[in-house]
Amino acid sequence: MSFVVAVPEALAAAASDVANIGSALSAANAAAAAGTTGLLAAGADEVSAALASLFSGHAVSYQQVAAQATALHDQFVQALTGAGGSYALTEAANVQQNLLNAINAPTQALLGRPLIGDGAVGTASSPDGQDGGLLFGNGGAGYNSAATPGMAGGNGGNAGLIGNGGTGGSGGAGAAGGAGGSGGWLYGNGGNGGIGGNAIVAGGAGGNGGAGGAAGLWGSGGSGGQGGNGLTGNDGVNPAPVTNPALNGAAGDSNIEPQTSVLIGTQGGDGTPGGAGVNGGNGGAGGDANGNPANTSIANAGAGGNGAAGGDGGANGGAGGAGGQAASAGSSVGGDGGNGGAGGTGTNGHAGGAGGAGGAGGRGGWLVGNGGNGGNGGNGAAGGNGAIGGTGGAGGVPANQGGNSALGTQPVGGDGGDGGDGGNGGTGGTGGRGGDGGSGGAGGASGWLMGNGGNGGNGGTGGSGGVGGNGGIGGDGAGGGNATSTSSIPFDAHGGNGGAGGDAGHGGTGGDGGDGGMPAPVDVAGYWPASTPTPAMAVAAVPAVPGAPMAPPAAATQAAPAPVTLTAQTAGQAATASAGTRLTAVAAPTATPA
Repeated sequence: MSFVVAVPEALAAAASDVANIGSALSAANAAAAAGTTGLLAAGADEVSAALASLFSGHAVSYQQVAAQATALHDQFVQALTGAGGSYALTEAANVQQNLLNAINAPTQALLGRPLIGDGAVGTASSPDGQDGGLLFGNGGAGYNSAATPGMAGGNGGNAGLIGNGGTGGSGGAGAAGGAGGSGGWLYGNGGNGGIGGNAIVAGGAGGNGGAGGAAGLWGSGGSGGQGGNGLTGNDGVNPAPVTNPALNGAAGDSNIEPQTSVLIGTQGGDGTPGGAGVNGGNGGAGGDANGNPANTSIANAGAGGNGAAGGDGGANGGAGGAGGQAASAGSSVGGDGGNGGAGGTGTNGHAGGAGGAGGAGGRGGWLVGNGGNGGNGGNGAAGGNGAIGGTGGAGGVPANQGGNSALGTQPVGGDGGDGGDGGNGGTGGTGGRGGDGGSGGAGGASGWLMGNGGNGGNGGTGGSGGVGGNGGIGGDGAGGGNATSTSSIPFDAHGGNGGAGGDAGHGGTGGDGGDGGMPAPVDVAGYWPASTPTPAMAVAAVPAVPGAPMAPPAAATQAAPAPVTLTAQTAGQAATASAGTRLTAVAAPTATPA
């Protein structure tokens, strides 16, 4: 390392001498320019004119070079002067710092803060800003944690007797902003609160804004920080099918009719519903219906039982059970297939994240000062979309054919069984609810003697509700049964009609929009600072119109009123009345003058 010894006074004197030399040269060049650059010819001949032009050209070139030399000379003088000033400032700074170190040493050792000087800025390891000097100095700014998700912003440091509070740091993703530091006890403004971080997790809420710092005796309160925005909720997703789904419903009982002259088989029993699970089970198959028409002329088979609805859940709802078989011997009509079961309901969308609340504005100076403005609430996020409903079950298979005629009779081939109706598609999932907007921060109270209350922050915008899921696809209807006749006398046999396809499911309901944040009230003059002990009061009439002069207090003193309900703010700051309770009193001397 090189050590340079310089005398600032000598450098300043040298710079002055060099500047004087430059001034003298500039004056000489200006005096010579008039007689040399415009030289007249000695005669009217060509030789005289050429000589005059030659010497004049040389003079012009000299003046151009002299101008460049003057500019270089001026830069040298400027550099020399600046160097002398830098040495002088460095020498003075060293003396000042040494003097401040000597002055601050006792208070730094006893109280942990200097007597004069600004507080240090917060760091990642120590996020809160340091307090300013006890006598004079601004509080240090809190650490900005915007790059660190989930980390709250550092609080601003407090000022001492005179100075401004430090600004609160911005919060990381989803975390609150730091509170602003308090202004000087005698004079100084409160620091502004930090901004809350925006959410990064789906459906997560934004961080709250930091509260503004309170002023001291004289000064304005800091503004509250804005709340962070919430993040959109996840869409509803139907679970993927698994290897072992829920159990299927049991099949319905079959029914057999005894011998009668005319036989109509009863309907087979309905299947029981499929169990609810990750993937809904299939509805049980309907029971078979059989006619036993021995020695009868006509026998109709009963319809197959209806398939039960599939259980909810799964990538789709469980398929409806197949309808029961219907059959008959003899001259008969085949039974209809059972209806397919309805599909399961789709999964609902998730709710959107709420916006963070805005920070409260700091209280103005006790005597004179404006209250800080409350921070705006963060915006709520949109809800997630609902999932699609399950697919309806297919219609049951009808009887394969009509019964054969009895021997020697005049049989007619029976109609084939009608195909079962396809099951209705499941209802789409409901869209998620939009996140609520954050509430605006309350405006700070003004000073007792003079000042305006801070404006309350605006509430955040509520998020929009998620879109309802699409209804499931209707099940396919089964094909109609075949009809044949095995009689020796040919007769026509009519095939059964195909079953109707199921209706598509209804779309899911859209989610409700989030509520907008509540705007905060505006504080006005006349609110007692909660951090100050309540002195004896003299009752005074409160004007009906804000801003009108108060009536003079009565001579007799009274005890202080009951304390109001208070809400504590962050450490290092004065608390403010959350409900804005107004006291109908003004400070008065404890002794009544004669």
